[in-house]
Amino acid sequence: MRLVKCTLGAVVTCAIAMGAPPLFPGGAAIDDLVETAIHEGKIPGAVVVVGHNEQVVYQKAYGKRSLVPTSEPMTLDTIFDCASLTKVVATTSSVMALFEQGKIRISDKVTDYLPEFQSGHSDITIRDLMTHYSGLKPDLDLVPVWAGYNTGMQMALSDPPAIPRETKFVYSDINFELMGEIVRRVSGQPLDEFARDHVFQPLGMAETMFRPPAALASRIAPTEEVTPGEVLRGIVHDPTARYMGGVAGHAGMFSTAMDLSRFCQMMLDKGGKLFSPVTIDFFTSQQSPAGLKDIRGLGWDIDSKYSGNRGELFPAGKSYGHTGFTGTSIWIDPGSDTYVILLTNAVHPKVGKPITPLRKSVATVVAAAVGYGAGKTEAVRNGLDVAEANHFALLAGKRVGLITNQTGIDSQGHRNIDVMRQAGVHLTAIFSPEHGFLGVEDHANVAGMVDPASGIHVFSLYTEKTMRPTQAMLRDLDVVVFDIADVGTRFYTFATTMAFAMEECAKAGKPFIVLDRPNPITGLHVEGPLLDAKYESFVGYFPLPLRHGMTIGELAKMFNSENKLGADLTVVPMAGWHRADWFDATGLRWVNPSPNIRNLTAALLYPGVGMLEYSEGYSVGRGTDSPFEVIGAKWLDGRQLSDYLNAREIPGVRVYPMLESVRFVVTDRQVFDAERLGLEVAAALLKLCPGKIKLDVNRRLIGSQGVMVRLENGDDPRQIRRDDEESLSTFLEKRQRYLLYE
Repeated sequence: MRLVKCTLGAVVTCAIAMGAPPLFPGGAAIDDLVETAIHEGKIPGAVVVVGHNEQVVYQKAYGKRSLVPTSEPMTLDTIFDCASLTKVVATTSSVMALFEQGKIRISDKVTDYLPEFQSGHSDITIRDLMTHYSGLKPDLDLVPVWAGYNTGMQMALSDPPAIPRETKFVYSDINFELMGEIVRRVSGQPLDEFARDHVFQPLGMAETMFRPPAALASRIAPTEEVTPGEVLRGIVHDPTARYMGGVAGHAGMFSTAMDLSRFCQMMLDKGGKLFSPVTIDFFTSQQSPAGLKDIRGLGWDIDSKYSGNRGELFPAGKSYGHTGFTGTSIWIDPGSDTYVILLTNAVHPKVGKPITPLRKSVATVVAAAVGYGAGKTEAVRNGLDVAEANHFALLAGKRVGLITNQTGIDSQGHRNIDVMRQAGVHLTAIFSPEHGFLGVEDHANVAGMVDPASGIHVFSLYTEKTMRPTQAMLRDLDVVVFDIADVGTRFYTFATTMAFAMEECAKAGKPFIVLDRPNPITGLHVEGPLLDAKYESFVGYFPLPLRHGMTIGELAKMFNSENKLGADLTVVPMAGWHRADWFDATGLRWVNPSPNIRNLTAALLYPGVGMLEYSEGYSVGRGTDSPFEVIGAKWLDGRQLSDYLNAREIPGVRVYPMLESVRFVVTDRQVFDAERLGLEVAAALLKLCPGKIKLDVNRRLIGSQGVMVRLENGDDPRQIRRDDEESLSTFLEKRQRYLLYE
């Protein structure tokens, strides 16, 4: 595909000169989607611009910009009423500029800037406004009709919250009306002037403005027909912004697709010359309360009920965007260096159905076309693949002991044992962890065996007497290799087996090599409770949180350094794996790591559901067709428990009743929080089935005495989860030193 290279400063000229690149692989599909929407009367027309790798790779105008009172063709330079894109392009960017000047602090109370807000008595913060977790209602009352910026602002300042702050996501224009006023008071300039001077002009966005002049009317896409033959054109569609005179923090900005492409490219360039990269990262990362379903940055949508314009392939949590009611939207994905701009006046001539399906489909087509596919740009090669490609140079001429099980295969499905021997590696001993060499045992004393294919003896490291290799087992070895897939949960025992072997190798002076493998439930999510030191055991070797977000190789580095093991450690890293990757995005083959982790969903549910597994008479589904996807007990009322848990609105999961059990169905794995689920289940059972669950017998699984006390006291699991964020801060800082992947 031949693409024309464009610098940010020349993006408009270059894009117009090159026209719609005919070879963009998703172009035909985008054409079909947009033209179908036009044919079905969902939109009059549209402009689509796609940027990828600092280039405008696709841009095209479709259909009509006006249907009444006259018919006009859509053009690339059409000016659109951007509606709520105002919130991110104008208001959020203005806040970013003042934030970098030290004039706005995100954790400050709104009353620090607007003293009369709520009569001076409110704990609502700037962060609450910008994430839409303030509790304020969606918009100001429009009846009786009122007029004037000051009138509207007085209403915004005095309108009482509908719900407590930080309890539920409520998308509210009032939040950004207040933010626009904060920009005005802090800077001394109205929002439109400040945004012009500090955002639009520096980026060359010459056709982005509030209250466009009449001279531009012929290029502006009209919106709603207010009376027969009379449409809003150059006058903001949003009634509140219109009543406020056309300038407000939530709506009122007009722009073109090419101006917005300049803005999106600046965001992908981590601020360019306009903002610091750390500011871009800060504003576009999760800032909403932990554990709640809808994830928002500061101004930006990351993963909420409004983020349909992300499509189905751009990754939740690592990309961001926004929509506007009139039909405008942008989505930006740093991981693939891509942005998608879809501008239409879907409210012309009358407001119709939402165009979320069109936005979603266009974004999905773009993600697939740029080769991103479910968040991947390259196939993952695990540590075994990397070592194999290097002909196992690290093992040349050495007697090798291998700690492995059925998960030790390369990307082609070949066993590590076989590819090592074929490469000439002198493999002399094999060791296996819990569940045995074949991964099918589910009892407490697993015997050793002989590998039928190679004839090599397999020593079990999961017997009553032998949980670690003995010095006698290591005597005739020159090096020990660990190659086992982990599941990313603190109480999964493979990491302890690895740590015990590292300890013994350090004593024996034997080098220890870890062939790294993916964390199947991503390397991004870190969820407590953090393990208390007094509860360390075989199911908790190190004070890790329940879901640690690390690979087995990263854990080895942490254990060796933090516990001062003194092992001669080498980690062979993977190639092509990124922290946001789920296992099903790696292209690698799923092998059940143990008899009861049979799929990725079970692995995801395991840390939360497994927290209470030691409870007497309580089942987590072992031995059923869906282990860790169900819980049950003879004393459990499935309907009562499912109703209770669903009413708790646990992000990313629904609960369905069965007779004496319930089934968990993950509805959105990106927002699913295993700790929150585990805490909610524990709290529910303590309340609904008193005396049936003993938290203390699960202390080594739950891991935290403080959390158990709070559950026993009846504290709200949501608050326990939020408070856990603070306890994780020290761990996160420590963890950062051992991460191998971005």
